[in-house]
Amino acid sequence: MKMPGKRTLLYSAIALPLLTLLIWAALRPPAQLVSVQTARRGVLIQSFNEEGKTRLKASYAISAPVSGNLQRITLEPGDKVSVGQVLAMIEPATSGLLDARSRARAQADIRAGQNQQAAADQRIAAARAAWQMAEASLRRVESLQASQLVSRQSLDQARAQAASAAAELAAARAESQVALQRVAAARAVLAQEGRSDADASALAVKAPVAGVVLRRPMQSAVPVMAGQVLMEIGDAAQLEIEADVLSTDAVRLAPGIAARIQRWGGEGVLEATVTRIEPGGFTKVSALGVEEQRTRVILDIKSPHAQWAALGDAYRVELEFILQQEADALQVPAGALFRSSAPANANDAGEPAWALYRVVNGRARRTPVSIGLRSATAVQILSGLNEGDRVIVQPDERIEEGSRVEAH
Repeated sequence: MKMPGKRTLLYSAIALPLLTLLIWAALRPPAQLVSVQTARRGVLIQSFNEEGKTRLKASYAISAPVSGNLQRITLEPGDKVSVGQVLAMIEPATSGLLDARSRARAQADIRAGQNQQAAADQRIAAARAAWQMAEASLRRVESLQASQLVSRQSLDQARAQAASAAAELAAARAESQVALQRVAAARAVLAQEGRSDADASALAVKAPVAGVVLRRPMQSAVPVMAGQVLMEIGDAAQLEIEADVLSTDAVRLAPGIAARIQRWGGEGVLEATVTRIEPGGFTKVSALGVEEQRTRVILDIKSPHAQWAALGDAYRVELEFILQQEADALQVPAGALFRSSAPANANDAGEPAWALYRVVNGRARRTPVSIGLRSATAVQILSGLNEGDRVIVQPDERIEEGSRVEAH
């Protein structure tokens, strides 16, 4: 039998490894195309968004004090009015004698208005004292904050308290004016008793507070009844925001928490602060037909009025409630994380932990991590990852420990 020549053996020795390599390359799984991002440090804000609408802190319905003929109203919605300005004129109808019940009611209205005036005076005194105290506290906090002895949040809270106290004082003064108008209206009813058209004079309806005309259901000269609403006025500079928040989100809020007003129709983002979370909830059906438990949250606008002067009553806004924030958080995209059955540390024993896939030398490496703050798009990594590590975003079921991956 003839033995193979040296050249044949040499070719066989070279071809066999090459053939083996080709078979291995053909049979091994192909590299999975994945989206990769790098873990980085930066500002991370934990927040949630809700829709809200503006509303006046106080509005006043101006009604006819007596029955009669209303003269044409020339004021238009948006017109400014001052305290005591004549809003409308009413020519009282000829009045007969009041029966005992109507006379007693008018007299009771006078006494009630006088009591309301006395209560309003007490509230003015209390509100003035609270405002003076809040202003003094604000000045102290401003001086301490200039020396960096208190936090910026303490300064914001002091400013919010001062603004709230000023609003309370203005509301108390407005209530005093309303009480005066109530007494005047009741006295007018008694004064017109038994008067005829010959001795009846037009009655002026005056503004109890300064503000702007919001709505004016009556304009033309028409007969009106006592108590019929002629117009509504309010101070457009005294706006607040109400938002219907999911009850599961509302429990994480507290007065003083900051918020941002986005996509409100004007330029930039406005700053706001939560002032009140109403204790009662209610059921609301979402646009998808799902019943949700919600509660109402009230916010004050902290940005200068000149920045949002175009806002009016019942305007739609979008709110971002700031729950927590980190200035230098190691973070990765939220889509990189998935649940892991292995606990991340001893404190998490028995609880599902979080994991992600790092890309190391073209391979996917399953890495358990501990997380902190979470936003809509990013998650803070407390341990298990280093800055600059590359992670796979949105890994699917084909990715497992050791899988070959290729970034695209």
